[in-house]
Amino acid sequence: MFTGIITDIGTVRTIEKRGDTRFVLGTSYDMTTVEMGASIACSGACLTVVEKGRDETGNWFAVDASAETLSKTTLGAWELGQSINLERALKVGDELGGHMVSGHVDGVGTVAATREEGDSVRWTFSVPDALKAFIAPKGSIAVDGVSLTVNEVEDSRFGVNIIPHTAEHTTFGTLEVGDQVNLEVDPLARYVARLLEVRG
Repeated sequence: MFTGIITDIGTVRTIEKRGDTRFVLGTSYDMTTVEMGASIACSGACLTVVEKGRDETGNWFAVDASAETLSKTTLGAWELGQSINLERALKVGDELGGHMVSGHVDGVGTVAATREEGDSVRWTFSVPDALKAFIAPKGSIAVDGVSLTVNEVEDSRFGVNIIPHTAEHTTFGTLEVGDQVNLEVDPLARYVARLLEVRG
């Protein structure tokens, strides 16, 4: 489990296509404190550390992504040098600063528009029709792994406010209109929808 509070911005160092696709990601994490097999959320997708190390360019870890993961997330479009939001898994006693995030991506959204609002920026995203019912004003959503509060919802679009601190410490500082992002809706919304479906 994660909280959607990004603790590092990593970089895609290598991409190797085999049966699965292996990504090597550069990081500022001290990898001696990360166990093999540990989970790290990579732009919202929970992935398993399968290799790790340090070389002349810094710390790194490797993850494998299946064809299913590549097709259901933005990982299939990752490029060399791309910046990636990173968050290590929660430990007992950690501060819950965002909201409960599983790292299981529900769908891919698209940056539809941005506009400045004071010192912040209002971002508008379009979402797949299948996710519309799970997004509500003042509810929580994870966008590329970042825990955010939904400001408004209009049909298949929702808006969030990004303060300068968030833009500086996540990949929001590099996103542009038309870019795709990983979305994870609030788990509570999924359970409520399922309960209504069963009862209905």
